[in-house]
Amino acid sequence: MDILDRKIAAALARDARLSMAQIGAEVGLSTSAVNDRIRRLSARGAIRAMRADCDPEAFGLDVAAFVWVALAPGADEAGFRTAMAAAPEVTACHHVTGPWSYLVQIRVAGLGAVEGFLAGLKAAGWIARSETMIALSSVVEAPFLFRG
Repeated sequence: MDILDRKIAAALARDARLSMAQIGAEVGLSTSAVNDRIRRLSARGAIRAMRADCDPEAFGLDVAAFVWVALAPGADEAGFRTAMAAAPEVTACHHVTGPWSYLVQIRVAGLGAVEGFLAGLKAAGWIARSETMIALSSVVEAPFLFRG
């Protein structure tokens, strides 16, 4: 990957609606050259998808919460991972070091939905203990992908 590929990827990450001509003007390439590079980047897996960055609050998801999870002894870790990847309220899930097993970030409509999420984790038998933090505001936040 060269500097032009990186510039094209940065332009798409900033605004995936840019036309090939707009990207070409920005990076100094023709439209067809930009198209070829994007196709190669996609084929190699460097560009995984082009998505809309949605405003979570516009979708009624006003609460961002971070849930530290310690898996229960003998818990089905593969099942936990699969469930987190499929849960529409989960915006990120990281396997972490230290006293916790995972850090799960969720976006939900209200505090009752946070409680519901935690109740689901407990009912599935995945967690030995958890700690939840609610975000008061977000200074920097990764793009929100509405998964409805």
